[in-house]
Amino acid sequence: MTELSRPGRVVRGLAGIAVLFGAAEAVSRAGIVSEEFLPPASDVLARAVELTGDELFLEGLAATVTAWALGLGIAVAGAVPLGLLLGSVPAINAALRAIVEFLRPIPSVALIPLAGLLLGSGTEMKVALIVYAATWPILFNTVYGLHETDPLFKDTLRAFGYGPRAVLLRAGLPSAAPFIATGVRLAAAIALILAVGTEVLSGFGEGLGTFVAQAMNVPGGVTDVLAGTVWAGVLGLAVNALLVGAERRLLHWHHARLAAGT
Repeated sequence: MTELSRPGRVVRGLAGIAVLFGAAEAVSRAGIVSEEFLPPASDVLARAVELTGDELFLEGLAATVTAWALGLGIAVAGAVPLGLLLGSVPAINAALRAIVEFLRPIPSVALIPLAGLLLGSGTEMKVALIVYAATWPILFNTVYGLHETDPLFKDTLRAFGYGPRAVLLRAGLPSAAPFIATGVRLAAAIALILAVGTEVLSGFGEGLGTFVAQAMNVPGGVTDVLAGTVWAGVLGLAVNALLVGAERRLLHWHHARLAAGT
């Protein structure tokens, strides 16, 4: 099957959004679902655009993005070196594996009360929870990427006198880089979900989730709730596009090899 060009993918994506928008508009206008629970999509979109002029909303949006960026950055800075260590030193991997497997299944939302008690309801709490949740996909993708390194390449480097660190940097890291990039994109989505979700569950402070939580308690606030949800989706699309673009530039050699079918 021929792969679609980038403009083709964009057109199909926009077509899908248009179909969803039209369906939501029709369901509400036809009275299938009461407008009290599902306002027309056009009203939600208009409110989302209107919020661009709301200074308080923009401040909350900036607070969410700041927490997201800080949490993701710290997770990348910690998870990649740890993943390289676990993936290249079997003794350390064996020593820490039980701890990692114990911590990984714990839902981040279950830690919100504890994080709130220890760190308060501000940016520190959100960043801590984001770091916890975003670490795992980056860590495990890094370890998995190292295991995919060509053994012959590593043996060749060793035969020419390269030590373990040089082999890791010249063979292991380039091999793991595409996996790390995938892990970062997964972690970025998880971090955004957690940033907004933490704000919704806490219900106070500032942020996009706080805006949604407060709108839920206002009569007729469903339009604001859905407008905030639209903004969360827009942030997700923007983040993914930014990371995909960065990946294509930084790992151009990898994408060129895939395009060549090697």
